[in-house]
Amino acid sequence: MNVAEAPPLSFARGAPSLDIIDIEGLRDAAQRAFTNDPGGMTAYGTAVGYVPLRRWIAERHGVEEANVLVTNGSMQADAFLFDELVGAGDEVVVERPSYDRTLLSLREHGAMLRAIALEPDGIDTEQLAEALQRGAQPKLAHIIPNFHNPAGYTLSGPKRERLLELAREHEFTIFEDDPYIALRFRGETLPTMLSLDAGAGNVVYASSFSKTVCPGIRVGFLIGPQELIGRIVRRATNTYISPSMVDAAIVYEFCTSGSIDRSIERVRVALEQRVEALAAALREQVPGASFVVPDGGYFLWVKLPDGIEPSAVLAAAAERKLALVSGDDFVLDGGSGAVRLAFAGVTPEEIREGVTRLAAALEAL
Repeated sequence: MNVAEAPPLSFARGAPSLDIIDIEGLRDAAQRAFTNDPGGMTAYGTAVGYVPLRRWIAERHGVEEANVLVTNGSMQADAFLFDELVGAGDEVVVERPSYDRTLLSLREHGAMLRAIALEPDGIDTEQLAEALQRGAQPKLAHIIPNFHNPAGYTLSGPKRERLLELAREHEFTIFEDDPYIALRFRGETLPTMLSLDAGAGNVVYASSFSKTVCPGIRVGFLIGPQELIGRIVRRATNTYISPSMVDAAIVYEFCTSGSIDRSIERVRVALEQRVEALAAALREQVPGASFVVPDGGYFLWVKLPDGIEPSAVLAAAAERKLALVSGDDFVLDGGSGAVRLAFAGVTPEEIREGVTRLAAALEAL
């Protein structure tokens, strides 16, 4: 097939393909929501979110309801937290690389960002400790602990404990940004830093149902100290009165019926098949690239052969109808030497074809 006839392929978007979304389960959940609580789900509600779902989240995480705020997606939770805690000139620790939209949001808040290297087992805690010893005074540390976006890496157990030690010693808050935690397809699930902190107040936790239910369900949540959540609730009230009650009621029915567990298992199986196909194709066709195969999530971070710039790869790939994301988008200073490949939205067959196009792009360079 020549390029003109080839269908476009994308490794750019972190979203599952339609074939692994539980459409029937969502349809049934919506029907139950409209049947079981038509008044609650069609009303404005309050800024804390749909109360039954808030209660379910609290029970799931072993916290009080007053510690939970339901939001329109986890990025809304991020925005409320940054509005409350981060001001112009405040120092915030971020991983290098880190999620591009979080970096943008923090910059828009006027934060002074301190990027700490990300290793295959998570943020370099000793580099952070050295920075703290030299006088760094962060107010917040933004951490993506499981199946990192964009790197795919997972923070190890010892590093989770070390981060908590540093937060206690230097009095900064850990923002545990954890939308991918349920999408593990290999290995053992590690405890959240929220649970390890045992209510001491050093951790604020955010997650989302966009990755476990579907992207169109804009429901996320924030868990933190009651006093902080109370302040954010007031901010949310003044922002939008309440998040979507309809979306949250559907999520609640989807969760309590057991559909979410079946959905997660379906997605896990597909993701493992897809990342295995991606890794095998890269090893065969792009031997000069290096990468660490993730144990879950949506993303693979590929270090390019020496001397090849991500921008050049994106341009050459686009000529072959392949969309990628430059690793430079996820660092503050450029020079990543990498691209991010999202594998959730493409089948194994599409993945193999996509890597063939990527290999051709690299060869052309």
